[in-house]
Amino acid sequence: MRPTISWSDLPGRTVGLYGLGREGEANLRACLALGVEPVLVDDASGHAPIEGREVLVNAGGGLAALARCDVVVKAPGISRYGETVRYLERRGIPVVGGVGLWLADADRSKVLCVTGTKGKSTTSAVAGHLLGRLGYRCLVAGNIGVPPQDPRIVGEYDFWVIEVSSYQATDLACSPPVVAVTSLHPDHLPWHDGDLATYFRDKLSACSQPGADLTIANGDSDLIRVRRGLLGPRVQWVHADAGSDAGSDAGSDTGWSRPLGLLGVHNRRNAAIARAGLRALGVPEAYDDDKLRAAADGFAGLDSRLKLIGVVDGVSFVDDNLSTNVLPTLAAVDAFGDRRIALIVGGHSRGIDYHPLAVGLRTRTMDTLLVTVPDNGPDIRRQVDEAGAGPRVTSVDTDDLTGAVVEAYRWARPDGVVLLSPAAPSFGRFRDYRERGAAFALAMEGCRIL
Repeated sequence: MRPTISWSDLPGRTVGLYGLGREGEANLRACLALGVEPVLVDDASGHAPIEGREVLVNAGGGLAALARCDVVVKAPGISRYGETVRYLERRGIPVVGGVGLWLADADRSKVLCVTGTKGKSTTSAVAGHLLGRLGYRCLVAGNIGVPPQDPRIVGEYDFWVIEVSSYQATDLACSPPVVAVTSLHPDHLPWHDGDLATYFRDKLSACSQPGADLTIANGDSDLIRVRRGLLGPRVQWVHADAGSDAGSDAGSDTGWSRPLGLLGVHNRRNAAIARAGLRALGVPEAYDDDKLRAAADGFAGLDSRLKLIGVVDGVSFVDDNLSTNVLPTLAAVDAFGDRRIALIVGGHSRGIDYHPLAVGLRTRTMDTLLVTVPDNGPDIRRQVDEAGAGPRVTSVDTDDLTGAVVEAYRWARPDGVVLLSPAAPSFGRFRDYRERGAAFALAMEGCRIL
């Protein structure tokens, strides 16, 4: 069991920060606010000084510096299964994370942690939006945005909604009483020692550390239900349409969530999970449909998560490019069960099995065009053809995203959907999902003159 250490325990200790980036720099600011002068170490070379402080390279003296520390705070991108972390732990040096240190200090009765392979950002954003519109001071933080430990965050809060990635979950030595789990599907396997069982265990570990009580979980996921033993003392199963196994109506859709403007069955479930989380936190308004309906109004949604970005000659263009594996892509497709879809897939290859994509597309009753883009688009098409997606699915390979959008638009006219839900990350061709989303929007504008 990992020792429970908080930020307030660090003054007077020799502290190393391993890994930089957004959260690593927040960890540095948190240390400096406590009067702690940490050692900075990163795997990559060539780092400019940060806040005037030298950054050591792991392979060039950095490891030896970390080995002299009392505590090492690692960034989420640093795998807990990497040789450096294992070496430090063999020497008895605690290796912790910034969010875990924050949680150990927090009033956890006012914290809702949200995790899951997909859907956790939307669920966190909905919960935070509702709390804010209901008049509560709420900070939505963690994987979705600002690290909660960053001292630049000022103000008093009634509640904290913390999105927790699988990377961050392994750094939690304690759990809040309420944790939500939105979905479970294979992802990020190289970080998790290349092992599927390890990924599932790590992802769900946020539910069962000391202090855990209630897990609000996606009851429509067989992968979650068969891992009931990893979910903590109590579980409330929430479904998209059929209510809650716990006997309340937390999962039923009574229309309160309609003003959120979310598309798809999976997002109705995400909204229901958010509502159940608020109830578990003791928010009385979460039992009142009318108050929730009013609070739901004005939700802007999240970029690149099943978001309608425009309509050209009756064709809807939907950016869902944060869907980087099969599960969320099929959920996005299901959101348009009564419309023809040109589905754009492909990107950076991570060795994912795409046969389930074909299985999911077989159930469609409307025509679907599978449009693939490099790098792994042709391989996706090959796997879908091997598994057989059914007679209503045709496919075509294209050379780039712009060409894919044009091909999709021409096929989708006059009333179909061009859906960018790539089931693969954007690495290589694009800097990140934002750049890929911007390229998709630009290609859509180009369709206006075709």
